[in-house]
Amino acid sequence: MADNSIKKISIVPFGPQHPVLPEPIHLDLVLQDEKVIDALPSIGFVHRGLEKLVEKRDFQDFVLVAERTCGICSFGHGLGYVEAVEKIMHLETTPRTKYLRTMWAELGRMHNHLMWLGLLADAFGFESLFMETWRLREKVLDLLELTTGGRVIFSVNKVGGLRKDVTKGMLDTIMAGMTVLTKECRVATDTFLGDRDVQSRMRGVGRLSPERAEELGCCGPFLRASGVRRDLRLLGYEAYGELQFEPIVSFDGDCYARCEVRIKELYQSMDLVRQCIEKMPDGPIEVPVKGNPNGEYMARIEQPRGEALYYVKANGTKFLTRYRNRTPTYSNIPGLVETIKGAELADVAMMILTIDPCISCTER
Repeated sequence: MADNSIKKISIVPFGPQHPVLPEPIHLDLVLQDEKVIDALPSIGFVHRGLEKLVEKRDFQDFVLVAERTCGICSFGHGLGYVEAVEKIMHLETTPRTKYLRTMWAELGRMHNHLMWLGLLADAFGFESLFMETWRLREKVLDLLELTTGGRVIFSVNKVGGLRKDVTKGMLDTIMAGMTVLTKECRVATDTFLGDRDVQSRMRGVGRLSPERAEELGCCGPFLRASGVRRDLRLLGYEAYGELQFEPIVSFDGDCYARCEVRIKELYQSMDLVRQCIEKMPDGPIEVPVKGNPNGEYMARIEQPRGEALYYVKANGTKFLTRYRNRTPTYSNIPGLVETIKGAELADVAMMILTIDPCISCTER
């Protein structure tokens, strides 16, 4: 006689191709009926070998390679790399450079968070909300295109400063854009935070305690949504030490909390852009770069998805010995696996999205 109390265990591949996933992440889900009892991640699907190119591109040209690690995070990747090289070469960039880099970094954070909100809405099947958030994202991309010439890859950073300056008229346009976006984003973000159907999909789903979040090495909004106040912008790199802000923290540790943190960070970034423009100093945008770097340094910055590390080792020639980039998604995958255990299969896609995965960043 069969023992009906023993439930059949199935292993179901999830990704790398899936209609809901924006990135080719792959998980093998261990299921009992519709409940996930374990998840086994697998990375390496889109490995491109970008780090090896430091041996073939000189340290100035490699800025363009570093920022192509990922389109959405491109400005941050270029920033982290040039900061590491500048520290090795003992270069102190100009005040205007620091404020412009900070302004662009926050516009990039807005671009990222609005894109993520749209993808989350699409995962719910809330298509009108998806279209609205991406319409707002286009306004941010317009401001980035106005000032850098690019909508995804900007190519304005270089070792020692910037390739482009901005005019007073451009700064005025950005300031006016922040006023418009603050008003227009309210309708979409209030829907994410207040709509009953949206809340029913996110509240209480995928909880992660602050203790486990720290133990597993989580970072960024994923970590701060579990109540841990850690934001590398507090280190004061570039112009952040001269701006007024506090890390956005939530204490519920669920999918709703992660959504709430990113939405509040969206408005925080608008405020930081305003502060940058109000305090923007005049002056040059670059300093002379003499010789080649010789030494090693690891820079840390707060990308939209969390803490990113940039290790550079130089040998006194124009070609670097080593470049190593550790991205936020790599740190957040263990926390994702923890939250998926015990979840319903129907919630897995949304839970993956709430870490804001970027596999092209992770697999270089």
